[in-house]
Amino acid sequence: MSSSTPKPLQILNIVSILMFIISLGLVFFYAPREAVMGEAQRIFYYHVPSAWLSFVAFGVTLIAGIAYLRTSDHRWDRLGIASVEVGIVFAVMALLSGMLWARPIWNTWWTWDPRLTTYTILLLIYFAYLMLRQGIEDPDKRARFGSVYGIVGFISVPITYFSIYLWRTIHPAVFGRNESETKMSMEPQMLQTFIFCNIFFMVVFVTLLWHRFRLESNTARVEELRMKASNA
Repeated sequence: MSSSTPKPLQILNIVSILMFIISLGLVFFYAPREAVMGEAQRIFYYHVPSAWLSFVAFGVTLIAGIAYLRTSDHRWDRLGIASVEVGIVFAVMALLSGMLWARPIWNTWWTWDPRLTTYTILLLIYFAYLMLRQGIEDPDKRARFGSVYGIVGFISVPITYFSIYLWRTIHPAVFGRNESETKMSMEPQMLQTFIFCNIFFMVVFVTLLWHRFRLESNTARVEELRMKASNA
């Protein structure tokens, strides 16, 4: 695989930086101050996209796992591990930003709320994926293990998502939990900022995943050359 960065990826790098700068301007200068939560609410524009994109990342790992088991093509395994690592980055970002948001609103950094608890368990499941995977030397066995684990581990994603609808929770919902609850409403500037931040995070996700996939492919190539040299 060529070590030079593809032109589209270079463009994505630049677009990601520009969108980050624009998002800061929208969050802190364009979106109005929320009447109840005040300035702390601005964390929302980064917290929500990072959380849902962690779900997307683990969903990619699920799809990659199914594809590997069907084809035995190691490129799917590389995509799976790459997406797990990117997903963990977004999950940690969501967890930390949530704690920063909770401190002024709930008057505590942490509470064992169902959404927080299930999301933490989800994060630990994928941390375990990385650690257990490292203990398998055979590439084929490692890929099969990663694929099966990625498929089974994804069960934690819908459990986490629906936790605020299944149990009593103080965690806010973007949409009402039932018909009697009012769905979250935002001023036009808030909604525009929120949509832009979601698009920005999607671009960052694709950019990071592409970089990590290329790194994993290069690592696999080095490992293959090392095995050939040792057998020569």
